[in-house]
Amino acid sequence: MKISIITATYNSLQHLPDVIESIQQQTYSNIEYIVIDGGSTDGTVEFLKQCNLVSQIISEPDKGIYDALNKGIQMATGDIIGFLHSDDMLALPQTLENIAKTFLTVSLATGKKSDVVHGDLVFVDRHNTNKIVRYWKSQPYKHGLLHRGWMPPHPTVFMCREVYKKHGLFNIKLKCAADYDYILRTFRDPMLTIVYLPEVITKMRIGGISTRGLTNLINKKKEDYWVLKHNQVPFPLWVLFLKNLTKIPQLIFKKY
Repeated sequence: MKISIITATYNSLQHLPDVIESIQQQTYSNIEYIVIDGGSTDGTVEFLKQCNLVSQIISEPDKGIYDALNKGIQMATGDIIGFLHSDDMLALPQTLENIAKTFLTVSLATGKKSDVVHGDLVFVDRHNTNKIVRYWKSQPYKHGLLHRGWMPPHPTVFMCREVYKKHGLFNIKLKCAADYDYILRTFRDPMLTIVYLPEVITKMRIGGISTRGLTNLINKKKEDYWVLKHNQVPFPLWVLFLKNLTKIPQLIFKKY
């Protein structure tokens, strides 16, 4: 089983070595690593071209991160597709091995192998990745959770390539909530077997597109509301309130 990992970059040279190292340390070897660069000028592309780990790379202007991720999905040849953003790291050397095992395990509930696997995420200090700022603990998915403000941390979500063939790509009109839109579109599909892997899959530096500044935060809430209405989720304002409420425990319970 091949796992395709997609990274979208733009002038990300500062932290890319950490991303690369976290993949190189994996005990699982059947990996396709795809990098979609937005036309960096800081040496990102030159660095990546010298890295044997990179399977495919393109560097050209794009319409934002979700456009870049869509390009990566279309290029991917793996059975499983996941994302590792340029501020992210795989949490443990066994992370991809554990994900692969989960995909191959038949669900007792459905009698089928997994279509989607998700886990936990920790936000870490931008300059000290050993300092946990927030711990986003997920849980097994069940019907109705999304209508109560729940969402799995998208950087931990790995999907079979067939899911993208069935449900399409990210909506590039959205700048910071296309992942939420995609979760609502896919997780409510009753034909998919969605499995929770109870471990931290991804470490994310604070300061990314969804955590950078008040203006971005306000824009994200506006997009979240649009996404809820667009996906016909009842009482979207209430769901958005609950979604924000779920973040409070993440800031209090930081150990795993």
